[in-house]
Amino acid sequence: MTTTDAAPGPRRSGVSVRVRITATVALLAALALTAAGLIVYLIEDERIEEQISAQVDQNVAEFREFQARDGAAYATVGELLRAFLDRQVTDEDEALVIWYDGEPQATSFGGYTGAKDVFRREVAGIVDDNGSTTIDDPRDELIVHAQTVQRGDQTGALLVVTYYGDARAGLVGTIQTYAVVSLLALLVITGFAAAQSGRLLRPLRRMRTTAEAIGDSDLSQRLPETGNDDITALTRTFNGMLDRLEAAFTGQRRFLDDAGHELKTPLTVLRGHLELLDVGDPREIAETRDLLLDEVDRMSRLVGDLILLAKSDRPDFVTPRPTDLTGLTVDTLAKARGLAERRWALDETASAVVAVDEQRLTQALLQLCDNAVTHTTPADTIALGSSYDGTRVRLWVRDTGPGVAPEQRELVFERFGRGDAPPGGEAPDSGFGLGLSIVRAIAHAHGGEVDLAHEHPHGARFTVTVPAGEPHEPPDRVTRRLPTVEETHPWPAS
Repeated sequence: MTTTDAAPGPRRSGVSVRVRITATVALLAALALTAAGLIVYLIEDERIEEQISAQVDQNVAEFREFQARDGAAYATVGELLRAFLDRQVTDEDEALVIWYDGEPQATSFGGYTGAKDVFRREVAGIVDDNGSTTIDDPRDELIVHAQTVQRGDQTGALLVVTYYGDARAGLVGTIQTYAVVSLLALLVITGFAAAQSGRLLRPLRRMRTTAEAIGDSDLSQRLPETGNDDITALTRTFNGMLDRLEAAFTGQRRFLDDAGHELKTPLTVLRGHLELLDVGDPREIAETRDLLLDEVDRMSRLVGDLILLAKSDRPDFVTPRPTDLTGLTVDTLAKARGLAERRWALDETASAVVAVDEQRLTQALLQLCDNAVTHTTPADTIALGSSYDGTRVRLWVRDTGPGVAPEQRELVFERFGRGDAPPGGEAPDSGFGLGLSIVRAIAHAHGGEVDLAHEHPHGARFTVTVPAGEPHEPPDRVTRRLPTVEETHPWPAS
């Protein structure tokens, strides 16, 4: 037994668009906040370095000033350094140490220098040349600057010790606070991005759901249009596409129903006559053969018209070439005179050569002439004409028949649409109601249109209007002679 696989559902990626948008916004926000924090850290760290350097310079400047002003009053380096140390009040993040006789002698109140042996070893190399060094201490990182003092053969130094950790404590606290605030801001931004992306993508989800629910049996669903943004524009475009699809499916369904109805009649006639055929009667066989061939011809014409309408949507349906409008109008009139006995006439012609499809426009005019023959009597007049205004070509066929009722003016251009034939005119069932549909298809293929106007006092005028560019140079041709009134007036009497 053969089984049919279920239709696969819509394929979706592992991560939804909403999650990707939210993740992207969160990542960008995190990068921005991190970059901002890093810039603030670097700027503040540079400011702290400058502040430390300024404090050291201030202490050294004060010591030099004290030495220049009161240095002569002290006999030894030690007395000078102790006198200066007793007069100083240090900040919380610094200490002053006096050095002479090869080791540190005293430290400012509350000053911390870490392990004395480590401090002595690290500082010993900088006290003789105004150097500086850094000491890694478990409690804090110490930055030591030395200001060397010489008095005779005795050397000493004023050591300015800066507690780098204490100096940067405010920056560390600020960065920690910034990190907490940034994390909270990132959470808020992520939540807002998730909510906003969900709101923005809601029409797309509805669009997907609507598209999944649409089938060939129901094309009536539409999306609500709210707002004035890109999503709303996309929604309008989607609804417009659904309108076109619904119109196309409806027209196709109606077209198939009408075509099936039109084909059903000749098929029924063929079947009925074949079932009742007396194969032993040669005369009946001959009559039935002629009748069936006539029905086959009608079916062939119907199929040909349907194929022509189906091809009208193709881009190569028309092939524009330089065409002489006078020749087109006169030649079409000459061909139309063979359709039926009518009072054929030529209104006017356009003296221009434009790029149009001569064969298709001739076909359209002959269809209009055939339609006019159907709705007129031998005593009526059918006239052709053409005009050109520099941008558009107008070709028309008018008659003096009864005209078209206002309620039928749209119907006659529909496929299988028929108007009422007048008494004495051709029977309405002689055609399939596709002629004017073909005319409209040819006009649309040229980028133009066909319209119907009422003639006074009675009659109808069908006008095919197609765009045309600049006129071409007329080709070399034999000069055409326009037919006279006597030639176009009636058919020759039989």
